Amino acid sequence: MAAVPSDPESVFTYGAPQLKFGPGASGEIGFDLAQYGVRRALIVTDPGVAATGAPERIADRMKKYGIDAEVFDGVHVEPTDASLRHAVDRARESGPWDAYVAVGGGSSIDTAKAINLLTTNDGELTDYLNPPIGAGRAPARPLLPLVAVPTTTGTGAESTTVCVLDVLDLKVKTGISHPRLRPTLAVVDPDLTVTQPAGVTASAGMDIVCHALESYTARPYTSYERKAPEQRVPYCGANPVADMWSERALALIAGSFRAAVRDGSDARARADMALAATFAGLGFGNAGVHIPHAGAYPIAGRVRDFRPDGYPGEEPLVPHGMAVALTAPEAFRFTFEACPERHTRAAALLDPALDRPDDPAEHLPTALLRLMRDIGMPDGVGGVGYTDADVPDLVDGAMKQRRLLEMAPRPVTGEDLAGVFHRSMTLW
Repeated sequence: MAAVPSDPESVFTYGAPQLKFGPGASGEIGFDLAQYGVRRALIVTDPGVAATGAPERIADRMKKYGIDAEVFDGVHVEPTDASLRHAVDRARESGPWDAYVAVGGGSSIDTAKAINLLTTNDGELTDYLNPPIGAGRAPARPLLPLVAVPTTTGTGAESTTVCVLDVLDLKVKTGISHPRLRPTLAVVDPDLTVTQPAGVTASAGMDIVCHALESYTARPYTSYERKAPEQRVPYCGANPVADMWSERALALIAGSFRAAVRDGSDARARADMALAATFAGLGFGNAGVHIPHAGAYPIAGRVRDFRPDGYPGEEPLVPHGMAVALTAPEAFRFTFEACPERHTRAAALLDPALDRPDDPAEHLPTALLRLMRDIGMPDGVGGVGYTDADVPDLVDGAMKQRRLLEMAPRPVTGEDLAGVFHRSMTLW
């Protein structure tokens, strides 16, 4: 268990973007940006989303409000340091801009966050990456308005203060974290998710599940030493407001996730998943995430030849939500003893119809495994190409995610992580 602080924290913080939710909401972005006096906006998206026509339609509707919008469709799915530098260079060449609009999944939103940061502040990408990979520099100047328009239901990037990327030379994922990265406005339009393939719905949906579960089981904010005002960070630990969002997200997932994967045209399921993604983002964007996300970074960053269903391109890829899910059952077996009542409560919300095992520690892993089988997740870390011989490298990558591991409800050692990875090689 975490050590009892000598002077426990008594303050938690909560932050969120403005939110506009509902079918057709993306048609109002021109009006919203006009309120900020915007005249030139760069729309940031990836080739797959651009092919649906949604970014161009959003750009055309912005003209009604006197806004000249240009579409940059060069986002790399699962951004890398190289792809972010390329996107920043393109934005600088075609700028200056008054605002940015990200249309797509977490990759597009995170790329737009990096563009916004590096076109408004001095320095290089590595200056802002989280330690120990980078210097963890804070932006010195305000950023421009950023509107985040998710077209996948999962990442919650429209609500958060983080930008995640692969550092290619190190074969590890890391990120940038600062309150100024949080989008100004999140526009969640369920109509934009109907073209999402089943495989993408499944992977992105597991990201929602783990966001809600990890923030709900994170260290409580009162378990930390008291901070001075200038030391406060966006991820402050489990707290009553974040708990509310996480619980509601899990309840929505229970009634919609399987249906959304089974039938992408199910409008009710799509809307509920979009709302669940938003709720979970509002929760974990303040409470934080822990072991499954820390383990996901090296799983995705060291991918060899795995190619998931539903994702474009020829490059090997382990989607972020899938990578997070693969160690989640074992991670929650490990964390159970720190807060048993939260684990059993979460299991009941995620799968109300589950026949509960006699051992309460098995409730949440069992609910997760049943869901993962139903939506077609791979059978463990081995299912995406790893073996037990890879565990030391996976542990090394996960241990670099200090910011995440510090959110776990009990201390985590390299040996603990090795056990989680070994037991996650085959899940069923």
